Amino acid sequence: ELRHQASPWQRNLGYPLAMLGLLALTGISVLIVCFHVLELLLDDAAMPRGIQDACLGQVSFSIFGSFGAALQVVLIFYLMVSSVVGFYSSPLFTRLLPERQDTPLTKIIGNCVSLLVLSSALPVFSRTLGITRFDLLGDFGRFNWLGNFYIVFLYNMGFAGLTTLCLVKRVSWAVQAELIRAFGEDR
Repeated sequence: ELRHQASPWQRNLGYPLAMLGLLALTGISVLIVCFHVLELLLDDAAMPRGIQDACLGQVSFSIFGSFGAALQVVLIFYLMVSSVVGFYSSPLFTRLLPERQDTPLTKIIGNCVSLLVLSSALPVFSRTLGITRFDLLGDFGRFNWLGNFYIVFLYNMGFAGLTTLCLVKRVSWAVQAELIRAFGEDR
């Protein structure tokens, strides 16, 4: 219903630009994770351990300076939003979605707990994927499993593989549906 009520500018310019932005952010995050996998294979210093003696402002946390730091912030926000959307889209947790003016207290508490767990896992998630090296004022590099090469490597490969698979599936199905609609085979 909302798509049909949208203005032509929104339908023809807004939605495609938003889709291209999401595709670009997903592609950049997969490229950064693939680059991190290569770093893991070549250098032991790429493991997500804590940063020792790195005072804020003296050491750049990105290869590309200010642009890279801004890109890291955008990617972390993108990962946060996509993890929340993915969480509430999973069949197990769709019942947890709040309903307007009809949400019981237990469901509100469940949502608060879920969002707290997701937000607590985000720094470790982004650090394990190699998107940032900043500890976010918590020494997340002290977790023992972050020093295990196989866990970090498989985590990165799983993220890159599954994200690429979802991206290809979504894009190829959308293109296939548009081609079927364009040739009139949908009738």
